[in-house]
Amino acid sequence: MSRAEDDPQRLIAAAADATDQDRPILSAERLKAFVDAVVAIAMTLLILPLMESVIELGREGEGVEEYLAKDSMQLLSFVLSFVLIATFWMTHHRIFDRVERATNALIWLQVAWMFTIVWLPVPTAMLGSMDTSTVQKVLYIGSLLVTSLLLLATRLYLRAHPQLHSIPPTSLRRGISVEIVLCALYATALLVAVLVPEIGYFAMFLMLLSSPAQLLLDRRNRAMQRTAGAE
Repeated sequence: MSRAEDDPQRLIAAAADATDQDRPILSAERLKAFVDAVVAIAMTLLILPLMESVIELGREGEGVEEYLAKDSMQLLSFVLSFVLIATFWMTHHRIFDRVERATNALIWLQVAWMFTIVWLPVPTAMLGSMDTSTVQKVLYIGSLLVTSLLLLATRLYLRAHPQLHSIPPTSLRRGISVEIVLCALYATALLVAVLVPEIGYFAMFLMLLSSPAQLLLDRRNRAMQRTAGAE
């Protein structure tokens, strides 16, 4: 074959290679299914320390009352983390409900987010079975903060790439505002828990302020829209 005939084939092969490199690792639908599976596994892992405690106390001849008395903190940490993971998943589901395409950057953002979700059962087990310490607080509340920050990064990435989704701009802006509030509350809870040991994990009650804060943001946005409309 002559060099002239070979060059077009090389160009076609190079173009095909470039297309393969630009193609995302997963489609948007497969990414959503992957996330759902990982979250389900992480929520299931939360129960394992409780099962081990039940078996251990059963072998020692302890009853239900003793189990509830000895492992009350472990039960509380399980319920708390289960609810938090479920809340994170529902938020993620709302974000991706209208995501139609994925890029490799978006996929890796979700891989990082899933890492924080899968990691959460570890500090949860520490919270329920070890003495409270500063490092423990940083690992638990800090993990929640990183999870929320990655959701914020996801929303910002989607705002910068509107071709990937059909999310209304107003909904995207509101979601970003809400995520900023949540990140701020997690960061504040972490600082309070670390700097004021007497308060400890009770600082997590600051998260209850998220709903009032969201209402205030909604009122502010509506007021700004009315002002813009009047002008």
